[in-house]
Amino acid sequence: MVASRAVGYPVNLDFNYDALGHLQQFSINNAGDPFIAGNYGVHSRDFEVGVLDWFARLWEIKKDEYWGYVTSGGTEGNLHGLLVGREMFPDGILYVSKEAHYSVFKAARMYRMNCVKVETLASGVIDCRDLKDCLLKNKDKPAIINISIGTTVKGAIDDIDLVVQTLEECGFPRNRFYIHCDAALFGLMLPFLDRAPHITFKKPIDSVCVSGHKFVGSPMPCGVQMVRIEHINVLSRNVEYIATMDTTIMGSRNGLAPVYLWYALNRKGYNGLKKQVQNCLIIASYLKDRLRGAGVSVMLNELSSTVVFERPQDEEFIRYWQLSCQENIAHIVVMPNMTKKTLDTFLDELVEKRSIRFKDGKNQPPCVASDIGKENCVCPLHI
Repeated sequence: MVASRAVGYPVNLDFNYDALGHLQQFSINNAGDPFIAGNYGVHSRDFEVGVLDWFARLWEIKKDEYWGYVTSGGTEGNLHGLLVGREMFPDGILYVSKEAHYSVFKAARMYRMNCVKVETLASGVIDCRDLKDCLLKNKDKPAIINISIGTTVKGAIDDIDLVVQTLEECGFPRNRFYIHCDAALFGLMLPFLDRAPHITFKKPIDSVCVSGHKFVGSPMPCGVQMVRIEHINVLSRNVEYIATMDTTIMGSRNGLAPVYLWYALNRKGYNGLKKQVQNCLIIASYLKDRLRGAGVSVMLNELSSTVVFERPQDEEFIRYWQLSCQENIAHIVVMPNMTKKTLDTFLDELVEKRSIRFKDGKNQPPCVASDIGKENCVCPLHI
């Protein structure tokens, strides 16, 4: 299948929802607030709340302290989380690393937010020294911070604790900042790694979103957005004709997605998910080592399954393997459905393409030191 070669995109194809096929005969619509029953009877709110309770336990927030809903994916989660921040602080400034997901910058444009792009380190994590400089220039304005729990291209994980420390050092009290965590992929992976930093509402964060079709796996894009319940009133509006409250981005919402997520999470369980996370990291490390052994510049951030390497020169090869590329680099995001056999096939083809391109010595591998750090670059200048 073509989908089995989609190695550049974080999509888990290891799922089976045949048992739920009969639900497709219904128009399941979760319009309005998940916690308030409206007047449309064909919904899956009980499953939606069940999914939210599962994530509340994962992210350590009490049932009566959170509000959330099942979204259409990570972008909608970012749109919602940042809208709450904007409504809480209409004159606030959005601080976001330049390597954050494009939907964050889309939200800034849509909501006409004053957006400051913060520099990143070679690994892709936010540079808190630059963040500090930016914050000090705007001390009179509240701060709305987007934290990337896994950047799109490099899979870099911003340090929540260091960001909070930076805010405190710059003199921002708790009531003058809002933190949204874009945890689209790794929000479901880090909690199952003992040595990973915690994504928890016990820290001074305000909202977290995650994608459901990525690590869990689903035939349709979906996700979860969770926010402290004390904040949701800034969005809440009564809608009489559906007899509920308007608190989400979308009006009508996919009622199948919560059922699919509830089914998958309960079928796999904590132990099953933990095993999948560990296997992904093992295979990602294997891929990194094989690329390095083949003379390819490569980087793998700690606790990440995103393997970053020099961009192949053959565009047909890129399309065939559905690689995700940015300028001089490409990446493979190791998901639970990926096997060493599939990646060995990819590597064999990549090595063959490179041997043809570089055989006469006229062409040289590109330098990607500025993209992934000179310690990860094996171009002729950095061997």
